[in-house]
Amino acid sequence: MGSFKTLILGALGLAPEVLGANLLAAHYTGKIFSLSYTGGGKNATLVNKSSIGGCGTLPAWLQLSTDATTVYCIDEDWNGSGLIASYSVGPDGSLKQTGKALTSGASVHGSPFGKGDDDGYGFIATVQYDPSTLTTYKLPLNNSTSIVQKLKFNMTEPGPNSRQNAPHPHASQLDPTGNYLIVPDLGADLIRIFSIDAETGNLTACEPGKADPGDGPRHGAWWAPNSGSTLGQRLYTVNELGNSVSAWTVTYPDGGCLTLKKTQTLATYAEGVTPPNGSKAAEVHVSGNFLYAANRADETFGPQNDSLATYSIDVDTGDIKWVEATPAHAWFPRSFSINKAGTLVAVGGQTSSNVAIIARDPETGKLGDLLANLPVATPGTPQQEDGLSTVVWVE
Repeated sequence: MGSFKTLILGALGLAPEVLGANLLAAHYTGKIFSLSYTGGGKNATLVNKSSIGGCGTLPAWLQLSTDATTVYCIDEDWNGSGLIASYSVGPDGSLKQTGKALTSGASVHGSPFGKGDDDGYGFIATVQYDPSTLTTYKLPLNNSTSIVQKLKFNMTEPGPNSRQNAPHPHASQLDPTGNYLIVPDLGADLIRIFSIDAETGNLTACEPGKADPGDGPRHGAWWAPNSGSTLGQRLYTVNELGNSVSAWTVTYPDGGCLTLKKTQTLATYAEGVTPPNGSKAAEVHVSGNFLYAANRADETFGPQNDSLATYSIDVDTGDIKWVEATPAHAWFPRSFSINKAGTLVAVGGQTSSNVAIIARDPETGKLGDLLANLPVATPGTPQQEDGLSTVVWVE
């Protein structure tokens, strides 16, 4: 009945009602918040149900397991000692800590991978921005957890941007097959690629994809014309320093490594629009045949209201085309998340420290009205590492 109601409301151009949906939001005060969204349109509500600590002082990233029963939290603490923590996710979105392990800190992102007994995963990969490292650990997390592999990245000369003084890996992300790990490197202008030994967790470096000088790739999102198939597979990356997104063809050989070839780079702004000083592209996601990117600190839609960029994806070529910019309803949107139905977008404003729920039309890909908005903990400081770090739908 709920899905039928959603279809009817969508056909009428109205925001669909949601019987109940859960989200998680991490904040740099050291807490993870469990949020509940219900209703739709003028009846929509977003409330904070509970919170939990245990992920160090600077929980920077939340990675949900594929079955949405476990979430892994990555602590960015810069003082030489951080944490990775795991939590079970209850039906109401509440969290219970199931494990944690010490790290050397400075981790900004992480993803579980390989085979094992921890929700099917055997290992977790994390990246450290300033130390220029990729570090993996054996799951489950506990007091005896130790490093499986630590890879140090180097570069022969600085990049054209002043922030490219060294390699700065910004994410560790699985490809759709689970056989490869990609690491966008903001400092080296590379998409590093590693093949995975699922049994041992060992990572083997492949030839990286090369971004344009000064792009500063940050995160990636995958797309294919047919779900469950790698035919026509594409990777789209958001480039923090270049304020742009890039499209890459993906090749899966019979043996050896996944390869990437860059085919396109488009700005995260409309043609003729110059990004304001201090603006930085942040996050990228795909839903259906549309691509979205978040712009931080551009205030395109007024004071403390940054923008989200929308692109259409050509189903035959994988090429992207600019559609429009719309309000993020957040200041410094470090992260955003699209629900599986493609009807709702949750935006996490870092400096504004809010979660905004925006309507989305799955057919046209266009973003619509602000449905709900919730302040979370304390606001951040402009251009500083505080405030709300990440938000994700639990589904």
